Amino acid sequence: AKELFNDSPTITVRQVTPDVQSGKVDTAEMIVKKAEFFKGRSALVGATAMALYDLRNTPLQSNYPGPELHLTVLGNLLDQNFIQPVKKENLIVFCLILLLGLVSTYIWTHGTALSSFLVFIGTLAVIIGTEYYLFLEKNLLISGLFVVLLLVINYVGITIFRYFSEEAKKKQIKQTFSKYVAPAVVEELLKSEDNLKLGGRKEHMSVFFSDVRGFTTIAEKLTPQELSDVLNKYLSPMTELVFKNKGTLDKYMGDAIMAFFGAPVSTKHHATQACRCALDSIKKLAEIHAEFEKAGLPYIDIGIGINTGDMSVGNMGSNIVQNYTVMGDSVNLASRLEGINKQYGTRIIISEFTRKEIGENFLCREVDRVQVKGKLEPVRIFELLAEGKPDDKTAEWLASYLKSYDLYSEKKFPEAMTQFKTTMSIRESLGVKDPVSELYVERCEDYIATPPPADWDGVYVSKTK
Repeated sequence: AKELFNDSPTITVRQVTPDVQSGKVDTAEMIVKKAEFFKGRSALVGATAMALYDLRNTPLQSNYPGPELHLTVLGNLLDQNFIQPVKKENLIVFCLILLLGLVSTYIWTHGTALSSFLVFIGTLAVIIGTEYYLFLEKNLLISGLFVVLLLVINYVGITIFRYFSEEAKKKQIKQTFSKYVAPAVVEELLKSEDNLKLGGRKEHMSVFFSDVRGFTTIAEKLTPQELSDVLNKYLSPMTELVFKNKGTLDKYMGDAIMAFFGAPVSTKHHATQACRCALDSIKKLAEIHAEFEKAGLPYIDIGIGINTGDMSVGNMGSNIVQNYTVMGDSVNLASRLEGINKQYGTRIIISEFTRKEIGENFLCREVDRVQVKGKLEPVRIFELLAEGKPDDKTAEWLASYLKSYDLYSEKKFPEAMTQFKTTMSIRESLGVKDPVSELYVERCEDYIATPPPADWDGVYVSKTK
């Protein structure tokens, strides 16, 4: 400053030249004439030393030299480089708030948690990036604060609302379906919203009916309390087996159980699960018999019918009372198969459709071709015996039965009757009676006495349910 205001016609100036490649700064001093140096220029004189306390607080720096502020203002005036507000800023901000509010609300109420979060972060980045670009590159100033506040408040509010509403919905679904299915199935049900689409959808499933034989007669011999105890001790373990095999309990019909497999969580192995549940039920029944015998309770036996096919599943009923159940012709057939066990002395009857689904994983034998009550087309029915491969003696018995059945179908009734008796002997050697073969021996005797018509196709017409 002293050199600037003295009478000397010259002044020492420092020339700073940055080296772009090396990143260094070269400084050189030279003496120039004052008149030539200041010609056409403006000069500001001020102190920038920290100890002089000519410091100001700015948005860019807390301790900014005061003369630098004047220098910045002068530079903007000379260069005509000003920060200007965006034209119609209020209208633009209002339209952004309205548009982003509507779009973000729709996305965040219908999207997943991950997609909503990505949209939220992406939108914030675009808004803040645009604001910085306009400020640094175009010298335009627009206030995006209200837009950012809208997005933050909207996202946080919707996220909190969805969390509590979905938790409440899941809790309600869990409470409802825990009465019908195993807890593991409920957890699987809640993993996907597709599993929650209730109400009348067509599904390929397996349905299961079981019923206690002669329960009315048993009930007449028991007091109400004893009857209640018998039902509880029978239905509880049987229901657990339904849940164990990932089935859904439809309802109790007195002593009868109706269940289905393949919903609400869809599975390809519903027929296998239903058949395994039936076999487990027969095994469990033996344990129940032993418990009942010790308690002085009556002996009970059951019959089970299983069918596989297309049926309607969902919430059925009225606006007042609803039940998650299945309906359709396939369901009716399963009910008929449960009842038809009485005629053949069997415990588990499955349809040809279920037999096809389970493949060779289970041991079955064809029992008959029947036209059940309410159906016009005959259905091949099978007795479900066990899971897995048979032992040698059982295989011999099944081979003998198959030969007997083939002879019967070919109308060779004398030969069939003889073979059925052989089949019965093999079965009795295993300590088990064969009521199906006994029935066919009676039929062969009847047909030998009174041959069937020429167009006889071997179909048995059931007249009872």
